[in-house]
Amino acid sequence: MNTDSRNATDGLAGQVAIVTGGGRGLGRAFAQSLAAAGAKVALTARTASQLSETIALIEEAGGTAIAFTADVIDRPAMEQVMTEVEEQLGPVDILVNNAAVITPLGQDWEVDPDEWWRALEINVRGPFLCTQMLLPRMIARRKGRIVNISSGAAHGFNPNVYPYAIAYCTSKAALDRMTNLLAVSVKEYGISIFSLAPGGPTAMIEIVATSPNVPQEVNVLFREALAEGSGIAESVQMLMFLVSGHADHLTGRHVSVADSMDDLLRRTEEILRDDLYTVRLRV
Repeated sequence: MNTDSRNATDGLAGQVAIVTGGGRGLGRAFAQSLAAAGAKVALTARTASQLSETIALIEEAGGTAIAFTADVIDRPAMEQVMTEVEEQLGPVDILVNNAAVITPLGQDWEVDPDEWWRALEINVRGPFLCTQMLLPRMIARRKGRIVNISSGAAHGFNPNVYPYAIAYCTSKAALDRMTNLLAVSVKEYGISIFSLAPGGPTAMIEIVATSPNVPQEVNVLFREALAEGSGIAESVQMLMFLVSGHADHLTGRHVSVADSMDDLLRRTEEILRDDLYTVRLRV
């Protein structure tokens, strides 16, 4: 369980946030929490009905949100989204790159190669496009925070699970490396970028739990994860910690829902000195 003595919602009132993949699951939870903290939230997703549900939940709770039906790999559509968000809500302070897919599932020599590549496009090119569109504006304002939603699958290894989701694991590892390098590039402009490995009974876990393209023992593992029903609240708490500014000194790092916020702050000097929470090959 993550704990932190600081108020993770400090300073978020009036800020503008974009959450991709905001129609359901973690994206919806992230958007609701940001809106509850006083941020003006823009959501994108490919399914209009899911976006409408998220907007209704936010507005019923007294928050401000707008939505755009768009695919993160559709560059013209996302450029239009960025323009409209600024016109309707103001300059963007926070970007949460959450949209992703876990398919295709199965052995790599059996999956559709086009579907494999589409996973890389959505999970890596999508965050890159959104980030590239916003960074010049953030650099000009010397202000901004970006959180790329990654996964423990990026660097962990479970021989019973991960070989059946190679596209997903590969894409999240690439996203983490991109996060680290971009953070170095923009740190001087007052911009912080993080990657976050979340948890919780998400739609992705449900897909694996019911997929015929993985062994039954893998289905069982993911059904058990669904039954646990925990992790989303902790993921939201960690996201809010990162976008609040408390962790700006740790920009470029990959953090997990399992990490303690207080511990990360306490160990800041050690983490920076030893270059921890980054992807490196040490020989």
